[in-house]
Amino acid sequence: MAGGGCGLSPLGPAPPMWYHRDLSRAAAEELLARAGRDGSFLVRDSESVNGAYALCVLFQKHVHTYRVLPDDEGFLAVQTSQGVQPKRFKTLPELVSLYLQPSQGLVTTLLYPVDREETVLSDDRDYSDGEDEKPPLPPRSASTSTPPGPDTPTESTPAANGLSTISHEYLKGSYALDLEAVKQGACSLPHLNKTLVASCKRLNGEVDKVLTGLEILSKVFDQQSAFMVSKMIQQSVNQGGDQELENLVTKLAILKDLLSSIEKKALKALQDMSLTSPCSPPLHSMRHSKAIPVQAFEVKLDVYLAELTKIGKSQKYTLSVDVEGGRLVVMKKVKDNQEDWITYTHDKIRQLIKSQRVQNKLGIVLEKEKDKSQRKDFIFASAKKREAFCQLLQLMKNKHSNQDEPDMISIFIGTFNMGSVPSPKSVASWVLCRGLGKTLDEMTVAIPHDLYVFGSQENSVCDREWVESLRAMLKDQTELDYKPIAVQTLWNIKIAVLVKPEHENRISHVGMSSVKTGIANTLGNKGAVGVSFMFNGTSFGFVNCHLTSGNEKIARRNQNYLDILRLLSLGDKQLSSFDISLRFTHLFWLGDLNYRLDMDIQEILNYINRKEFDPLLKVDQLNLEKDKNKVFFRFVEEEISFPPTYRYERGSRDTYVWQKQKATGMRTNVPSWCDRILWKSYPETHIVCNSYGCTDDVVTSDHSPVFATFEVGVTSQFVSKKGLPKSSEQAYIEFESIEAIVKTASRTKFFIEFYSTCLEEFKKSYENDTQSSDNINFLRVGWSNKQLTTLKPLLSEIEYLQDQHLLLTVKSLDGYESYGECVLALKSMIGSTAQQFETCLSHRGEETGKIRGSMRVRVPSERMGTRERLYEWISVDKDETGAPKGKSTMGPRAGHETENQFLTLCFFVCSLRPKQEAANSDSSISKNSYNNPAYYILEGVPNQSAAAISAELLPSPTSANPQAAKAPHPTASARTKPPSQAGSVGATVGSTLNRPPPDFPPPPLPKAALEPGSEPPMTKPRTLHPDLAEVRIPSAPAAPPVLGEVFRRGGAGGGALDDQSCSVLQMAKTLSESEFSGPPPPRAPSAPPLRGQPLGLGLDACRTFPPRNPITESIAEDMPEEALWGSSSSSLSVGESSVGEWLQRLGLERYEQGLLHNGWDDLEFLSDITEEDLEEAGVMDPAHKLILLESLRQQQQK
Repeated sequence: MAGGGCGLSPLGPAPPMWYHRDLSRAAAEELLARAGRDGSFLVRDSESVNGAYALCVLFQKHVHTYRVLPDDEGFLAVQTSQGVQPKRFKTLPELVSLYLQPSQGLVTTLLYPVDREETVLSDDRDYSDGEDEKPPLPPRSASTSTPPGPDTPTESTPAANGLSTISHEYLKGSYALDLEAVKQGACSLPHLNKTLVASCKRLNGEVDKVLTGLEILSKVFDQQSAFMVSKMIQQSVNQGGDQELENLVTKLAILKDLLSSIEKKALKALQDMSLTSPCSPPLHSMRHSKAIPVQAFEVKLDVYLAELTKIGKSQKYTLSVDVEGGRLVVMKKVKDNQEDWITYTHDKIRQLIKSQRVQNKLGIVLEKEKDKSQRKDFIFASAKKREAFCQLLQLMKNKHSNQDEPDMISIFIGTFNMGSVPSPKSVASWVLCRGLGKTLDEMTVAIPHDLYVFGSQENSVCDREWVESLRAMLKDQTELDYKPIAVQTLWNIKIAVLVKPEHENRISHVGMSSVKTGIANTLGNKGAVGVSFMFNGTSFGFVNCHLTSGNEKIARRNQNYLDILRLLSLGDKQLSSFDISLRFTHLFWLGDLNYRLDMDIQEILNYINRKEFDPLLKVDQLNLEKDKNKVFFRFVEEEISFPPTYRYERGSRDTYVWQKQKATGMRTNVPSWCDRILWKSYPETHIVCNSYGCTDDVVTSDHSPVFATFEVGVTSQFVSKKGLPKSSEQAYIEFESIEAIVKTASRTKFFIEFYSTCLEEFKKSYENDTQSSDNINFLRVGWSNKQLTTLKPLLSEIEYLQDQHLLLTVKSLDGYESYGECVLALKSMIGSTAQQFETCLSHRGEETGKIRGSMRVRVPSERMGTRERLYEWISVDKDETGAPKGKSTMGPRAGHETENQFLTLCFFVCSLRPKQEAANSDSSISKNSYNNPAYYILEGVPNQSAAAISAELLPSPTSANPQAAKAPHPTASARTKPPSQAGSVGATVGSTLNRPPPDFPPPPLPKAALEPGSEPPMTKPRTLHPDLAEVRIPSAPAAPPVLGEVFRRGGAGGGALDDQSCSVLQMAKTLSESEFSGPPPPRAPSAPPLRGQPLGLGLDACRTFPPRNPITESIAEDMPEEALWGSSSSSLSVGESSVGEWLQRLGLERYEQGLLHNGWDDLEFLSDITEEDLEEAGVMDPAHKLILLESLRQQQQK
């Protein structure tokens, strides 16, 4: 925050109501749009410059933004054109008061302030899960294995409060006495010395404890040092005043010398002992893991029907993998129990080809002679066995590779809400991925991973003890001494990253941060911790969070996520324009996200008993919010095939405890998948999730630990073998054009900034040279080749460039703030001809538009040499489905073809202007949402508001079909099953649109998609993903419109649109107006209603769960259950219902405010209060402290 002149706050004595702090640009535009009057204004913090502000003004339905910058003296001024003298102000209110007057240079006079909403009290209560409980206090003594970074938030401790009080008392009173003494010729400052002694009182005691402990160690290795330590401890007794302070300084000096010398002396003593003791066998080096035994797989040869006549029947084989020896033995059983085998070394195995249709089928391409190969297809016992075989072969290839640096690493990620109880004796099943869900095969379960990332919540174990227990467990399982590279803690939320010893030197640029999202964003009982680093040339980020609990607090959890995304300070500081979801090649998000299931408890239990998880996943709050693009935009989660991990009865995994008696009533916590692991990776990178499940034998907490393992491609720190390129050999990145649709009411000019690790510094384009709009809420901007700069990468080798990515951010000229960011992969852009790209723009976790264009990456022919990566050695065979063969690194999700054409269709329609826009617009409706539901529907994201559109607001369809009423609800479409399994074409569209848009060029749009009444030619069968233009689903009047039909049909009446002019923006405006034009029309029938659900309501009806006697949940759920988890009453059963009543009974109500201010607002927690706590709360009278503590002690004994 900028400081004003003369030491004044830039906000004046109190923040004015029109100042909205860190409100986002998009939210500010929405508030001004709702105000709807010219001259409406507000001030928010600038998103581009720390300490600056943005003055936002509405004029003629457009938002104009002015930057307010502080100068070197702290005065504020509105940024002006070059040569114009700015007007300077001490505070923001002074600045705004000037522009309330006419003709001051703004686009309009400031007339109507838009006030912020004050919801502090309700927010505090919302952060609880039950008003009868309070958040746990932070650990009194927390040790961190790794020191926090400079940007890491620190908690204020009671000690710090005490020191500030002592300093204040000295400066307020004793300072004058010392000054008077100096005037009289005194050479010492007795009062300051007394203050310092009081401040160092605790430090003195801690130093004595350390010295006492080291005294014992010193006696073993260094008698002389031990004698000095003993002497110092004796001298420290009964010292006071100046001598006590001098003695403390001396003890610190001795402690420093002792710590620096004791290791050398201990080493010398042990060396002397080793010379006199008999030789012992050398210890086994722990840097090498135990040898992997030879693994055998029973398979069958998959042959064609024509070949069956030759061999008679399918033959059985045994495939033996010798990882250590680098051999694959293919053994065939012949007659009379004889065996015939062939041995292939690792370099003779050319490729593995996975069948996509038959999950347990694998093709192996083997080299028989030079330049001659043979493919054999084998059928494994299960898909898990096939994956284990592939993993072992990859491990063998990597082990015997000539490459100095790895192409691929394996990562374990685990999250565990420990429930504020000590760690269980063994969590081996957690790190070995044993339990329920997608687990690893027993043949590969013991293979050590390269990285282990452990996230925990409600973890009351100190950092050092927790990390050492994890290291000891990994050593028992892998015989490797894993090295901790980062540990970060926020209260009881912890994350630890451990790496194989061989990779320790490959880790660099380690960063750590934390964000509080607890009550009023000031308490750390909820929040997130994060760690980031580089593994050679690949950037990684890991976030462990604990979000707000409570069935109904979806919006609060969403806001927690957005706050963490914006405030967590990780990664390259040069990428401050991008949120953390775009700063890393791979970002993993884990933790207790606390999203619940919106379904009746009995229905949930019935589905769990039948192991039917799909119906539950359709009402999972995280899935629903993610499908609406409200959270985790473009994040991916592996399919869930394990039961909900919360809320179990402790000591068992057989029973869910979903009711708990609290002072406020019965609280319900339905079984839910609270504990999750998601990830987001740059396009055209390799990442595969090999396991995702939970344990079934760790029963100390009411949560089950969750695990996931990943196979991730990494890049090396590339060094050019040919040196720096000459001018003729220089590679370059050239853009032909870029076009973007940005969601904004502003009409300013824009430019693009380009960031990449392959660039020496970031580059900027010129301002856009084309600009148009069909709707007040959206802006279409374009840059031609002349406005776009040519980028020159540092190195020109194709092997280097194909691993690089380009980050783009679209910024405004008026405020230099970002309106959207994206990332592009250079790999598919390499070539002599320009390639098209198309992707989404996002800002602060929300989708803000689309961007497309054409570019090429030119690489000189002499630098075109490359090599095959280890992860490219395995490909996916798609020939069974009619698709071309090829390699795929897209993971289990497919089906982007329809979306490619759909995105192209959206851009095409946005380029058409409606012929009757003036006639169709309704000037009486002024409220438009900038989070426009129609925008998300039309960009391929399901939104429930589509079902609320009535026949009066949209043109009627050209044909009707009663079957259309059975179209599934958007959120009820299958999440992971291929569309071919859906029950109708409508379901196919729904499941396709659930997936994020691709980052590679889309196929050309069929002309027939825009011709009314025409059917596109079917050139080849499309069993999985038909073109959107081919989908013809006539809808009933109340059903949501099908996109293909909307684009074809004309309208009726005065609001009709031309067949060729149905604009996406025009339709977005219509839908946006319908959202604010009174009560919504009834929804179209979707999925069958759930039991106990009123007929005719969609899934939103479940949001009111539980339907009968809902209890407002308190902060109890936000808290660890600790000693209360098994009981229905508190261990402190005082007769009063509040702290105030208890104090009033004792006649000490004067201390209520101090206790509440320090967090002691709940009777259940007062049993833990200490004398120190009472002093910090303002209870200084010894008699009063005794009365309070004695009262609590008596209540505990009852």
